[in-house]
Amino acid sequence: MTNLGSIGPDLLQAARDLQEDTIEMRRLVHADPEIGLQLPATQAKILDALTGLGLDITLGESTTSVVADLDTGTPGPTVLLRGDMDALPLTEDFVSDFQSKNQGVMHACGHDTHVAMLASAARLLSENRDSFTGRIRFMFQPGEEGYHGAQYMIDEGVLDGVDRAFAIHVVTNMPNGLLATKGGPLLASADKFEVTVHGKGGHASAPHDCVDPIPPAAAMVGGFQTILTRDLDPSQSAVLTVGHIEAGTTNNIIPPSAFLEGTIRTFDESVRAKIHEGVHRIAAGTASNHRCTCTSNIIPGYPVTINDQAQAELTAEVASKLVGADGFLMAEEPAFAAEDFSYVLQQVPGAMAMLGVCPDDVSPAEAEPNHSNLMQVNESALYNGVGLYAAMAMAG
Repeated sequence: MTNLGSIGPDLLQAARDLQEDTIEMRRLVHADPEIGLQLPATQAKILDALTGLGLDITLGESTTSVVADLDTGTPGPTVLLRGDMDALPLTEDFVSDFQSKNQGVMHACGHDTHVAMLASAARLLSENRDSFTGRIRFMFQPGEEGYHGAQYMIDEGVLDGVDRAFAIHVVTNMPNGLLATKGGPLLASADKFEVTVHGKGGHASAPHDCVDPIPPAAAMVGGFQTILTRDLDPSQSAVLTVGHIEAGTTNNIIPPSAFLEGTIRTFDESVRAKIHEGVHRIAAGTASNHRCTCTSNIIPGYPVTINDQAQAELTAEVASKLVGADGFLMAEEPAFAAEDFSYVLQQVPGAMAMLGVCPDDVSPAEAEPNHSNLMQVNESALYNGVGLYAAMAMAG
């Protein structure tokens, strides 16, 4: 057992000593990915990794979540450390000894590394529980990829008694081993919108006898962009992307309806509401101008992920002690990806940090991004993540 002492080189070395176990766990999870809220194989691997650590373990009722508490027996804060577990509906095309064996399912967002790093942090902390006070809660969460898994766990009490929370997400387009965070908005909200334009179908040679829904659907694609360029303050950032359009069956039929859907990303709840209103307004007005009607619907997704400023500064302080000032970056701009850790940060102060896992043979700009079928994780610095999880638990 390593005497951790204070946060710094000794702690990082203790994390490095677990590197072989961390990589083995990551590869086991990577080869057997699961989607959604029910991940029994992944849950079993986590339980096996936690066996013998003296943790109080609670299994989810509505999902296959795992909550493991480490109680030092001495007064102190309760710190939650979160790692998400689920994969994506994607066929992996990068060949390796641990390539996904489940057709059409792949850990293309790095959640396999999150599970492995958190499991190793649980081992490190449990074996050194005399080095800190209070309680650590390890939150192994299913269903981050659009299934609102964090909210299910919150409803089942994962945040009860928690004083602060912390999470890590790996990013391939960051230098390997680099840790980064920022205060305030870190990641965007993510909502889905759907519009169905209703017209009157008929023969394509006689459009005057029909009410063609395709021209208004096409006009909406450009019209929605005016929300960003004319409704919002130029200093406010947002993305609205139409990602799917569908209408008709063949060349000589005007269809009775047309469908389009897309995503809305913002860093501000008031901007989010303004874009929602704009989508409904422009869809209805454009349809009406073409003698059509429409139905528009917005399916709320994850809120803005907002780091508590004090917790972001604590993360910066801890990470700099752990890996040195050159190994940490205080980011200036948020990213348009979204995270359901946002639900946790709405209720308790906390922060999420990013860990770079760019492969050695490419630059961060050239690396296959998260969610790519060719995504590769550089495993060599995963101990930085293990160390940061442990350090944030010990930070008081």
